[in-house]
Order: sequence, then structure tokens, then C-alpha cells
Amino acid sequence: MVAHVLRLRLALLFGAVRGDRAQSIRNVIGALLLIAATVAVCTAILSLRADSGEVAHVVSVLAGSALAFGAAVGPAVGGVEDQLAPRRFAVFGISSVPLAGALLLGMLVSLPSLALLAVAVSLMIMWTSQGVSAAVAVVTMLVAYLSCLVVSRLSMAVAARFGRDRRSREMTGLLVLALVIVIVPVVVFLGSLQWRGVVPSQLVTLTEILASTPFGAPWGIAGNALRGDSALLAGVLIAVGTLILLVGAWFLVVRHALSTTERPQTGRERGLGWFSVLPGNAIGAVAARSLVYWTRDRRYIVNVAVVPIASVIAALPLLVAGVPPQVVALVPVPIMALFLGWMPHNDIAYDSTAIWLHIVSGVRGLADRIGRLVPIVLIALPLLAIAITVSIALYGRWSMLPALVGVALCLFLTGLGLSSISSVVSPYPVTRPGDSPFQQPQRAGSGIGAQALVLIGAILLSSPALAAALRAIDGDLPAAMETLWIGLGMGVGVLAVGVALGAFLFERQGSRIMEFAEAI
Repeated sequence: MVAHVLRLRLALLFGAVRGDRAQSIRNVIGALLLIAATVAVCTAILSLRADSGEVAHVVSVLAGSALAFGAAVGPAVGGVEDQLAPRRFAVFGISSVPLAGALLLGMLVSLPSLALLAVAVSLMIMWTSQGVSAAVAVVTMLVAYLSCLVVSRLSMAVAARFGRDRRSREMTGLLVLALVIVIVPVVVFLGSLQWRGVVPSQLVTLTEILASTPFGAPWGIAGNALRGDSALLAGVLIAVGTLILLVGAWFLVVRHALSTTERPQTGRERGLGWFSVLPGNAIGAVAARSLVYWTRDRRYIVNVAVVPIASVIAALPLLVAGVPPQVVALVPVPIMALFLGWMPHNDIAYDSTAIWLHIVSGVRGLADRIGRLVPIVLIALPLLAIAITVSIALYGRWSMLPALVGVALCLFLTGLGLSSISSVVSPYPVTRPGDSPFQQPQRAGSGIGAQALVLIGAILLSSPALAAALRAIDGDLPAAMETLWIGLGMGVGVLAVGVALGAFLFERQGSRIMEFAEAI
């Protein structure tokens, strides 16, 4: 059994360059990139032999935790297809236990597993040069290596079982978006730390936390053994226990795959794009249609692209006026949040060619109001996450992070709430679909009043959060957390009221909205 699986794995590995020419080129390029990245990582690890054990411990735990996290979420994000999925062997009548063991051995023969093995060997060499015994280094890296491999197989099995019928480019985009929101702030935070010959205290605390989790525990055993840390025993128990649980879960997954029938595909997702990703209700339908427009209509694309640029340009005069650069670095984020929340204030006018569909089909006002906010939320979250972390890194004090998050959330959410009302009460003509986004329509009604009311209203409603943030800048550190809670509470409250009132007005003024849509 093991020999057959290994031969099949080798055939798949060396047959990856066969098939159509374009796919072969992609496989070769991917393999070369993986080899180059592996060489770079291994070289960096081996260079740690000249550093202290504390530095080696911190880097090993952080890098190892990242590898374990990538192994767990990578198959789900990338939609990796398991060529040796257990269910494919169901027709051969093989027992689940020997098959599970053979597949575990077969996963050792692949380019990612060989790259991970090279990283583990490099870490083992580095730790032995630091003074860790060879036995401890070998066992530590073996446990870490096997844990990553097994969790990746489990992730592929789970993704194939529950995500196959919803897999699409849009779903992958959402998962990547979530990773960007999490990873970019972390990378910026780590990059802003000043080592100055010692390990920053923030990294020491983060390492201790990660070393007590299943992600980082295997990678921290060698460092704890070198330092004689009291957390060594706990790390060993967590690492070994996690590996045992993962292997046991794999055997259960294989048994389940061999004893159950495959769920039939519905075909619902083919060609439906966002409609196959979002819930199959009124809110999901409105959100999916809005997302299609936001990603294809250049009027929306230009508006989104202008916001980050305008927010930076608006802050430049403060530098000329003599405001300290550290304070100016905080200004673009509130401006960006304000305009992102203001952007849907006239969405009915932009959507005039399809608004009739909502009205004649009897879509409830709440579904219309919530569904229309989904695109701007998906766009604003990564933009604000990146902008906030960059601004705080330039400012130089991460204690201001809660204050800036609170101000950004307050301006953004209050803007969305007021926009949900404004787009129903006071829509005004805009450029037609297909025309230049910079073209001004020659029609009555400029909409300046609606634009100004949403902007001014969002600023006034956010004034308590802005005042608390100013106190935090002046040195009142508790005011930073106060700003976060004030901004979050005010923003969510205004958003809820604005969506509810906008939904009520949408249902009451359907005929007037139809008249407006026909007139522009």
C-alpha cells in the first residue's frame, strides 16, 4: 500500500510538467519561485547562528507560527486540490487505517514538503550551533515539520468537503481580503519596532503567547530548552498533544471519506460570481448585484481610487503650516474614513438603471439599504486597516492605535448611516453609466446640499471621538481607549438608526424614486 501511494505521488510530482504548455510553464515558474524562497529562508535561518539565543528563539517562534498558520489556511485560500484525496480510493475497498498511514507517508513526497523539510533542517543546524543538544533539536524540528504537513492535509480535506461547492474567484478574493486585513497591520507593526541590539519587549511578549499555542509551541521547544525556561514542559505537552490530535483527526477524516458518499454538486455556483458566494436572500442578492457594479463600473472605481490620494493631498498643507510631521501622519486616515462613509450618499442615482428592479420586485427597504453598503464595507476595511497601521508607524507611538481606530470607525460608520438616509431623501443626477466619470451632467439639481449635510453631519456626530483623540495626542493615554469605545458606540448607533430610517423612507417613497430614476 505504501509503495503504491509513493509511486503515485512521484508520478504526479514528475508529471506536473506535462500537459498543456501554459500549465507546464506555470508549474515550472512556481517551482523555481518556491526553490528561491526556500534558499533565502534557509540562508536567513543559518545566519542566526551568529546571534544570541534570545534572538534565535524569537525569530524561530514567529517564523514557525507563520508557517503553521499558512499551512492551516493556505489550502482554503488558494483552493488547492488534493490529488491524493482519500475519497478517490474508496472504489478499491481499502481499509481506512492502512490508507491513512500510506497517505501520511505519501505527503512527504512533494515540493512544498521538501521545502519545509529544508527549513526544519536549517533550524536544527542553527539550534545545535547555539548549544542545544542534537536529540532535542531533531525531535523539536520533526514534531514541527510533521504538524505542518498533517494540518495542511486536514485543511485540504476540509476545504474539499465544505468549500468545493462554494469555491470561486470571489470567495478566494474574500479570504485574501481577510488575510490582508490581519497580516498587513502585523507586518507594519513588526517592521516599525526598533531592535537596537536587544529584542523589543513587544516581541518577547508576542513570542511567549505564540509559544503557548499549537501554532508556535513546536518551534519554541529548542529555545526554551536552551534558556532553561519553565515553559519547556508546557510547550512539549502542547506540541506533542497537538500532533497526536492532528494525526487522530486525519485517521477519522479518511475513515469518514471511505464510509460516506460524496455530496452531489448543485451547479449553482457556475457562472454566478458573487451571487454564489453571498447568502441566497434579498440582502445577498442586492449586495451581489452592487458588488458587480462596483467592480465593473468605472464611476465607482474612480471614486474609490481618488479617496486615498485626496486624503494625502489634503494633509500636505499642514506640513507647510508648521504642524509636526508625526501629527500630520495621523490626518489622512480620518479624511479617508470620512469620504469612504460619504461615498454611498447618492447610490440610488448611480444605480438608476436598476433601482426599478428593487421596487417592482417588492424588495424590503432594509434589504436594499444593507445590501448596498456591502461593497463599500469590503473596500473600506482593507484600505483603513493599511492606512491606520502605516499612519501609526509614522507617528511612532502604537499607544495611539485605539484612538485612531475609534476616530476612523466613527467617521466611517456615521457617514454610512447618514448616506443611507440621504440617498433616499435627496438623490441628485450623476454621470450616466458608460460616460466619463469626470463629466458633469447638465441637469437641474446639483446635490450640494445633500453632500454637505452628510459630510458635516458625520463630522459633528464624531466630534466626541475627535475630542477624546486630541486629548490622547496631548499625552492622556487612557483617552485612547476612551476614543475607541466612543467612536465604536456612536458609529454603530448612527449606522443602525440611519439604515432603519432609510429603509422606512425607501418603502414609503418608492414611486418618487422611480420618477427620479426615469428623469435622469
